[in-house]
Amino acid sequence: MATFVKGSKDPSFSLHPYHVSEELGFILPAPLGELPPYYQPWMDIALHVPELVHSHELRSCIHKMPLLSSHFLEEHRELRLAHLALSVMTMGYVWQEGENNTVEALPRCLAVPYWEVSKRLGLPPIFTHADGVLANWKKRDPEGPLDMENLDLLVALPGGDSVRGFFMVTLLVELAGAPAMKNIPAVVNGVSRGDAEAVIKALEDIAESIQNMMDALKLMHVHVEPSVFYGIMRIFLSGWRDNPCMPKGLVYEGIHEEPMEYSGGSAAQSSLLHCLDELLGVKHEEKPGAFLTRMRNYMPPAHKQLIQDISLQPSVRSFVQEQASEHLSRAFNLCVTKLVALRSYHINVVSRFITMPAARARQLRKDSQVLEEEETVSRGPVALEERGTGGSGIMSFLKTVRDQTRDVYLPESGKAL
Repeated sequence: MATFVKGSKDPSFSLHPYHVSEELGFILPAPLGELPPYYQPWMDIALHVPELVHSHELRSCIHKMPLLSSHFLEEHRELRLAHLALSVMTMGYVWQEGENNTVEALPRCLAVPYWEVSKRLGLPPIFTHADGVLANWKKRDPEGPLDMENLDLLVALPGGDSVRGFFMVTLLVELAGAPAMKNIPAVVNGVSRGDAEAVIKALEDIAESIQNMMDALKLMHVHVEPSVFYGIMRIFLSGWRDNPCMPKGLVYEGIHEEPMEYSGGSAAQSSLLHCLDELLGVKHEEKPGAFLTRMRNYMPPAHKQLIQDISLQPSVRSFVQEQASEHLSRAFNLCVTKLVALRSYHINVVSRFITMPAARARQLRKDSQVLEEEETVSRGPVALEERGTGGSGIMSFLKTVRDQTRDVYLPESGKAL
């Protein structure tokens, strides 16, 4: 989608039509913390999901919940908070008893409004990255900065401080990527005008932004406990597609008689990396490509459209090759190098938070010596040991995606490979 800039004869690519902020990127600005009073029954439960799961009372509370109409939700931020609240209730309801006592159906009082709100937003009726990260934050001090000390969740899943850490660090990664998004139009428009200097400057700024994303991701090791993430949190991020715990999916009562399948929340649902891939010409083939493409259906429609529209712009990589400028090639390769490094670091994070605890849990089961202090690890969902919460075979997927990113690297001369 291109918009005309006043006084210009040519259409100029802009973020404005896609609800993307130059300051916040894909993050929802100033999310609401309250819904209209009519929806208080939802918030009364959503705000206490961790405690209700712990006491095994969440399902019974939801069964008593009135069936409310979604028609009184008017503005976009109300719909986003409603979707977040209903999503958290849904994940808690499904996984309250862990992987061995799941449910076959979501009760009508939850399923019907959830479906209606999801349809209005163009989001699926399951907890997504757009819910848990982009629309699930507030400032403790309204005048304070967007940093770990001043950020908090609107609603939480089980896992205590590690839940806040996980979602807030991910939010900071998104925030660090905002300057990259701000510079994508500068690259696209520079290529269209044949302005190599503008493209160089924008690519260098994008590379710096990707580095800042990796620096923000490093905070995961400070604010999230691996045993808590693996043993408690992970299952509540898991969906009912490609999940052996729920092979038939989930029936949404009052909507469809047949069960439906949806993937759980995943970093692959972040529009940020999809946009960078399309800008740089990174191609993800076969299973990884199919999975990433499917994850776009879990994004707000405007964000998904932005990714598609970036892919339709003239090739940045071809422009760099045609210009045969060492400075331009270096700027392009710097972006690729930083993106490869970010994906390599993500692999290390996944290893610490999933692969290593999974191996430890397997060994504990094998030895049949589950010590009391190890119970959290041993309770990690067995069916998810080799899979991401989105349903992917996680390590092979991440390594393939990383390697396919490396494939777009150009010789420093700027000549074609």
